[in-house]
Amino acid sequence: MLDDLGEWRKTHYTKEINARLIDKEVILGGWVRNFRDLGGLKFISLQDKFGERQITLKKGVVSDELFEKAKVGYQYCIMVKGKVKKFDEAPGGIEIIPSEIKILNTTPDKLPIDMTGETVSELDLRLNNRALDLRSLKNQAIFEIRGELIRSIRKFLFKRNFTEITTPKIIGSATEGGTELCPIIYFEKEAFLTQSAQLYKEQLSGVYERVFEISDCFRAEKHRTKRHICEIFTLDVEMAFSTMEDVLELLEEMVYKTIKDIRENQIIALKYLGVDKITTIPEIPFPRYKYEEIIELINKKFSINIEFGEDISTEAYRKLGEELSGYYYITHWPMSIKPFYIMPSHNPKYSESFDLQKGMLELTSGGTRVHNKEQLIRALEEKGLNSLAFKTHLNTFDYGMPPHAGLGLGIDRWLTILCGLDDIREAVMYPRTPDRLTP
Repeated sequence: MLDDLGEWRKTHYTKEINARLIDKEVILGGWVRNFRDLGGLKFISLQDKFGERQITLKKGVVSDELFEKAKVGYQYCIMVKGKVKKFDEAPGGIEIIPSEIKILNTTPDKLPIDMTGETVSELDLRLNNRALDLRSLKNQAIFEIRGELIRSIRKFLFKRNFTEITTPKIIGSATEGGTELCPIIYFEKEAFLTQSAQLYKEQLSGVYERVFEISDCFRAEKHRTKRHICEIFTLDVEMAFSTMEDVLELLEEMVYKTIKDIRENQIIALKYLGVDKITTIPEIPFPRYKYEEIIELINKKFSINIEFGEDISTEAYRKLGEELSGYYYITHWPMSIKPFYIMPSHNPKYSESFDLQKGMLELTSGGTRVHNKEQLIRALEEKGLNSLAFKTHLNTFDYGMPPHAGLGLGIDRWLTILCGLDDIREAVMYPRTPDRLTP
């Protein structure tokens, strides 16, 4: 028989149980992460969203009825009413001596994945049972850091007069062209899931001047790698009356401040993941290298031949990451491999564009945008795109569109780096890949 919640409500989370509460009665709720039955002594490790606390039941100290009731299984959902006691050998030096326990729900005798932390189940098996897997202490640490990451970004941008925007995720034409589109049927018409907020954030920079969005975007990404997923979570930023140089300065300040906030507010999570000595506050300004300097380095030092106008291969990036392990910019990419909305440099062979790298991984791309309508139409045609498909976007450039610049940053990929994860899927609560549509 399961117990009813009744009038019980949690009085505290595990992280709030400290020495100031000794001899005070508390009510905790959560899941049984671990338990030990030593005959006349039982220990329950009760876990909630913030951590865990030890519940101790000693025969003769608690009632016989309660001692007998405490036959729990892994991940049972329970609530405990009891007194806080000092016990140096307990985790955190504190334990709870219960007076009552409510068993709110049970679990099968054998769980599909190990939740004790003693072993690590294979990632695909964990993802198949993701709601259970997300209760692990490792995942709690990862997503506490993710929450701090997003809070810090918002706080940083709001202080600099940015307006948070929301843009459509169902669109009638491709944002940037290309093959990475997710088509859908929309009321018997073909539509697409958006690749990015690019065109909308440009339009809105002509309204609110400084805008940002933190949201999902979609790529029909066929690569089955540890760095790619099909539903990505991105930060999009656009700034009116600005150029690439302004964006470079803003971005490095934001990276610096965000990591500083994570270290100040989530150092326990970083330590649990073992990355507190790795995820450190970077020095700013970040080093800046032009595209030509980078391919010259790759060609000469690593003997990997990359011609001007080619993208940088994964192999080359891997070697580059060994040479440049920190944060750095690659600027002035060839105009031929950049989207239509990127502004050419004074020498049109180059573009006013950049990538932010962390070692071998690209985190951000951005640059100065074209704000002249005629120039934008020409750029579309040069890329082989039909300007009629972009008519509604182009119309906004008739109404005094200011010079503007911006960036897009992959939140999932950055979190993967900050947490020292091996696979980007671990940085996403419910990842979507070519092979994974559930859960």
